[in-house]
Amino acid sequence: MPPADSLLILSTAALTGLALIGGLAAWGWSGWLRLKLREIEARPQQSELPAVGQRIDLADLKERIRKLEAIAAGVDL
Repeated sequence: MPPADSLLILSTAALTGLALIGGLAAWGWSGWLRLKLREIEARPQQSELPAVGQRIDLADLKERIRKLEAIAAGVDL
């Protein structure tokens, strides 16, 4: 069995190494998030659908909801 001093040194070194790896991982993650944020900000803004397209999509959704409500109520369409 190794002396207690050796175990203390070994465990301290292991904890220090783990803390170093954790710190580097957190630093890298933070840098990656900053990079992705800059990519998103640099991307040109996508225009919204024209008003007509939005109305068509809304009408389509309302029709689907109506059909689903009819199915739930047991009504044949």
